[in-house]
Amino acid sequence: MCGIVGYTGSRQVAGILLEGLKRLEYRGYDSAGVAVENEGSLHVVRRKGRVAELESAVKQSEVVGTCGIGHTRWATHGRPSEANAHPHASNDGRIAVVHNGIIENFAELRDDLASRGYAFGSDTDTETVAHLVEDAYEGDLLAAVRTATEQVVGSYGLAVTCADEPGVIVATRKDSPLIVGKAEDGCYVASDAIAMIDATRDVVVLEDGWFVRMDGDAIEFFDGALNPIEPTVTHITWDMDVAEKGGYPDFMLKEIHEQPRVIRDTLAGRLVNGRLEIDELGMSPEELDLIDRVYVIACGTSYHAGLVAKELIEGWARIPTEVEAASEFRYRNPIITPTTLVVAVSQSGETADTLAAIRDARVKGARVFGITNVLGSPVARESDGVIYTKANKEIAVASTKSFLGQIVSLTLLALLLAQAKGKLKMNQIRLLFRELADTAEQVEWILAHADEVNEAARACAEARSALFVGRGMGAAIAREGALKLKEISYLHAEAYPAGEMKHGPIALIDEGFPVIVVATKSPVYDKTVSNMQESKARGATIIAIATEGDEDIKAHADHVIYIPKVRDAFSAITASVPLQLLARTIAVMRGCDVDQPRNLAKSVTVE
Repeated sequence: MCGIVGYTGSRQVAGILLEGLKRLEYRGYDSAGVAVENEGSLHVVRRKGRVAELESAVKQSEVVGTCGIGHTRWATHGRPSEANAHPHASNDGRIAVVHNGIIENFAELRDDLASRGYAFGSDTDTETVAHLVEDAYEGDLLAAVRTATEQVVGSYGLAVTCADEPGVIVATRKDSPLIVGKAEDGCYVASDAIAMIDATRDVVVLEDGWFVRMDGDAIEFFDGALNPIEPTVTHITWDMDVAEKGGYPDFMLKEIHEQPRVIRDTLAGRLVNGRLEIDELGMSPEELDLIDRVYVIACGTSYHAGLVAKELIEGWARIPTEVEAASEFRYRNPIITPTTLVVAVSQSGETADTLAAIRDARVKGARVFGITNVLGSPVARESDGVIYTKANKEIAVASTKSFLGQIVSLTLLALLLAQAKGKLKMNQIRLLFRELADTAEQVEWILAHADEVNEAARACAEARSALFVGRGMGAAIAREGALKLKEISYLHAEAYPAGEMKHGPIALIDEGFPVIVVATKSPVYDKTVSNMQESKARGATIIAIATEGDEDIKAHADHVIYIPKVRDAFSAITASVPLQLLARTIAVMRGCDVDQPRNLAKSVTVE
């Protein structure tokens, strides 16, 4: 959550910061600000709202200088306001700080600093850091930042500049991502590579406890004791066009249409000489065969991908599998042994709760696999092995292509476990892999035949609530459909296994109430149709996601959105797409910003 960008070099910094913040706005957009150092002073400009508001203010203020830091905020401590916007400055106005994360002991720090005469102008936890650095500063910004962080409990990505050290930016991190890069015109720091991709593709991903000092065209790296270190440089391979809409009206629709490529790229090279191979997991077939319990830990959309994985791992590999919200997993005492596999799923690879759960699982002796979309992310670095979803950068806050990439990756993992345990024959695995690969073409078909989505959306656009139901694999898909609708349209939605309707949810239904049913051909198809009839009898407007050629379903539904016939195991991939389109269309009809829904941010780096 929140976005950081900083630059020091030969160019005017204001435009660089604003462009970087625009690209980072998907990480937070409650407020934004910049601090620019020039001729021995700091010029700080902050505004509530989107980066566009800040841009107007910066232009009016005629901000000049070649060194500065910027921030776009997702509020944690204090309401969205200009006073709470970053950067936060020291009382003497000589030091400015931007911060991602949460300072857990900020109240104690604030009380101590206030008792020593420091005045606070915001409700944020971050302002304590500015005063801690000011308190420790004795002519060396790097040393002062280190001293300040020694007093801090919590998570942070920090970038700090000081009027007394022209051209210098100091940055450090703990549990909140920061990367730095050097280009011909200067040095960059950001919370996401997208902010500096035009300048350089060679970046260093900071490790927890590292410090970096940037001075014009020089970058120095230090460990926690401020000993110099030589970091590893990572080359960014994804194209800049992922950050452009490419003719689509919004990023969400663009990313929905990129899903066939994601499926193909995620599967590329995985079937070698007729066998599945995922070398980066780092476990031999013999070690995989010893796995006797699987936990999938995740949050939000990734949790729903985990529900799909449970069906597949238990069905194919016959391994007991539990899916847990990472925020709950870390606070209880799960049964973990050396033969337990923990699969951590996170689109960003930064999710704070998921990272904490990984660390807890490893301490207890589990093997941990990460499934993430971001090369070199904390989840990738702290797992024993990793599968990358090959979705490239996802800009829209509501995940679509990353979700499908996660399902495909988890499907590969389920097949690999079944292969290692001998629960499926090799000809079965090859057949399933080919059918999985065929879903890319089937998603293309869905995208080309989505006209009925518009009609179905009109039936929901003015509703106050909606219900999503399904059975088996359809129940997991229904959960994701309801989440997508809530996220971007602000229309209340719930999801239930269809068989639970009679145990409470059916009381919600009155005339015209939208009920969206995942009713694809499956072993529980007839049961699902019976649940549709119960809702229809009570006046519900039924929208069915159904298998192409199923004419009988029309007798029970007001709107039918057809998808190609697939094996039930792969229906989560195909049935999710019309639900994504439905949520987006409803949100557009309701006048909502589908890329940046209120109160949400792309990367949840705080607990």
